[in-house]
Amino acid sequence: MPKAPAKPAERTADPVLQSLFDVQEATLPNGLRVRLLANHQTPVVSLYTFFQVGSRNERPGITGISHLFEHMMFNGAKKYGPKKFDMVLESNGGRSNAYTSTDMTVYYEDFASDALEKVLDLESDRMRSLRINDDALASERQVVMEERRVRVDNDITGIMDEELGTLVWKAHPYRWPVIGWMKDIENITRQDCEQYFRTYYAPNNAVLYIVGDIDPKQTLALVRRYYGDIPKGPKPEPVLNAEPEQKGERRAEVRHPAQSPALMIAYRGPAARDQETLLLDVIQYGLAKGEGSRLVKKLVYETQLAVSVAVDWGWRIDPGIILFYLELKPDSDPRKVEEALYAELARVAEEGLTERELQKAKNNLRADHLRELATNSGRGHAMGHYEALLGSWRDGLTLPSVYAAATNEQVKAVAAKTFAPERRSVVTLIPAAGAPADASADGKDVE
Repeated sequence: MPKAPAKPAERTADPVLQSLFDVQEATLPNGLRVRLLANHQTPVVSLYTFFQVGSRNERPGITGISHLFEHMMFNGAKKYGPKKFDMVLESNGGRSNAYTSTDMTVYYEDFASDALEKVLDLESDRMRSLRINDDALASERQVVMEERRVRVDNDITGIMDEELGTLVWKAHPYRWPVIGWMKDIENITRQDCEQYFRTYYAPNNAVLYIVGDIDPKQTLALVRRYYGDIPKGPKPEPVLNAEPEQKGERRAEVRHPAQSPALMIAYRGPAARDQETLLLDVIQYGLAKGEGSRLVKKLVYETQLAVSVAVDWGWRIDPGIILFYLELKPDSDPRKVEEALYAELARVAEEGLTERELQKAKNNLRADHLRELATNSGRGHAMGHYEALLGSWRDGLTLPSVYAAATNEQVKAVAAKTFAPERRSVVTLIPAAGAPADASADGKDVE
């Protein structure tokens, strides 16, 4: 029986980070939350709009609609028509992008500070009066369907990841891919889109983060001017986590044209707000951060069973997964590779990380954290990410203290609990006859 983790360290804000975040906060009468952070080092600004909607908020029949909307939002609105958003933004020296994940949809712009009012006009226009009609829907539907063909149907990792989702989750919306099932994408209606927009793209379901060369008082006045008259939407329905407890290992095989076998292995993990989440960050970095990490050394260089090893532990609102993806040599036996991986995970549960691995993980976590906060865009994104998943952007300032205080006893306890065989789901790629799939497609707008 694994021991419970030791009592976590008190979460205190890092003084260095605290000095960087003199954030001014406000909430408009329509529910729009605003976070303003001045930084006058250079005359540039980053604006992030976080909508609290992702594939987690969908249902069978409209899977993929959140990602579809990411595309629809660039299709014009009442004041700035089709193709105008990027044209106007770029003519003012700005650039934009967006992404959709299981838990959120995010739009962001980087631009010169003297274009702030224009960007607020652009963004508020599409929140207020997005152009939703049959022609726009038909056009973006085809774009998304082709994106799915490239990133999932003809991509090895996409195929395996989709299969894994149906293994891990039986009831939760995390079961389906962010891009959605093809038949659902084909059949989403304009009425579905209109209802979705009114509910999830309303100001009361959004947060603005504006970081850079701004005067907070003047900026808030501009936000009130451009966003203040956008009406509230209906309160979104809460997402029920009805996922049953997993009581045994789950396995699936995928047969697809490929040069070599591959493994995708997931263990159930906690929700983002759980203390164990941060300890799994430490474990992830200790096992797989860098060419000198334990799994890379053991499986790629020493035993030469795998060509590459990657570990992905992504925070989610509801309990997620820690995922291991291994590309194997053509003559590798997937079962032997599994055994080698499980042996290393069992060692972590029994012995923890070495002193060097633990310190290296802490150093890299702190470095990556600070690196993200080095730019206006990084700070805006970090604040939104922390608020969406942890409940407050301030919680992000406490991460260094928790990582620094992590002990091997905590690591062992969390590893023993997480890497139990009954929490495991395994997808094995078996190379089939035919031309290998192109595994190089790497999209930027779906997480």
